[in-house]
Amino acid sequence: MTVREVTPAVDTDALLAGAQFADAFCIEISDHHLDARCAAERMMARQPRWAEALLSLRNFLVAPLGLKTSGASPEVPRDMIGIFPVVSETPGRLIAGFNDRHLDFRVVVDVAAAGSVRQVTATTLVKTHNRLGRTYLAIIMPFHRLIVPALLRQVAP
Repeated sequence: MTVREVTPAVDTDALLAGAQFADAFCIEISDHHLDARCAAERMMARQPRWAEALLSLRNFLVAPLGLKTSGASPEVPRDMIGIFPVVSETPGRLIAGFNDRHLDFRVVVDVAAAGSVRQVTATTLVKTHNRLGRTYLAIIMPFHRLIVPALLRQVAP
């Protein structure tokens, strides 16, 4: 299955007002019964080992800065997809993410019929709040561009 980068086709202001960064990747699959929750669950069920190692390193490095680390949340969210709290959900779209001191983050998983296949699109939106947020975004961007396509490939049955 081929993952390709596409122009984000979401209303950025409605999903994360003031977002300075947006990108999107999509994949086409033959599972006609797939909805957004199932696609997001398949994406986030497991990460490649190299991505898990990077996440562990990230958590170690940012904890002293007071930034959120995966699995460490003072409030228990009502619903999670992988390490991300679900913000909203319909059969065709699931939005997950969180707000932090340095940046706000959303991942939008859209599933739509595209002829004889289903198109699954993962859109990432980020709004930075300060120099730390901008620096963090710049550091993780090369990894983000590898991780999202790898996660999307897991949607295929």
